[in-house]
Amino acid sequence: MTKLVLPVCELAHREAAKILYPGAVAVDATMGKGEDTFFLCDAVGEAGTVYAFDIQESALEQTRKRLESAGLLSRAELILAGHETMSRRIAAGSVCCVFFNLGYLPGGDHDIVTTKETTLAALTSSLTLLEPGGAVFIAVYWGHPGGEEEKKAVEAFVRNLPVSAWDISETTFPNRNKAPIMLIIQKK
Repeated sequence: MTKLVLPVCELAHREAAKILYPGAVAVDATMGKGEDTFFLCDAVGEAGTVYAFDIQESALEQTRKRLESAGLLSRAELILAGHETMSRRIAAGSVCCVFFNLGYLPGGDHDIVTTKETTLAALTSSLTLLEPGGAVFIAVYWGHPGGEEEKKAVEAFVRNLPVSAWDISETTFPNRNKAPIMLIIQKK
């Protein structure tokens, strides 16, 4: 049986594969264990670059090891900094896609979470970084303290984007309690 309802990360990868190309620039705004960084490094090819951000050194080390073992480390710039700093490091209009996984590092310290303030700053920056046709993929995990507030802020941010410049989709799992949602913002 073909599975039509995918976990949010798999959904993001499937949709991003439609726009990624060899030589592209991509951003993993919330590196975590490197799942998205690995996917993006593979997709952009040898000529591409992936900028990956996280505030936890353990996330960088896990991702570095994963990329090294696959021979993909040369395609990535792993940055120990918050996602809200991305516009200081990447040229506007140069990015094919940006990935966000909001919440906390799986298996990590659940007290270290993304916040609405830094996330909204990062989302604003990510929109300026996109090339035409580029997209931002936002997996919102909101079952932790402060998560619902961040979710509401992200949803309000997305709702206020002008339809003349942005296409937006949302995937939810209405039969699951506090299930993650996937938002995709694509620049026209």
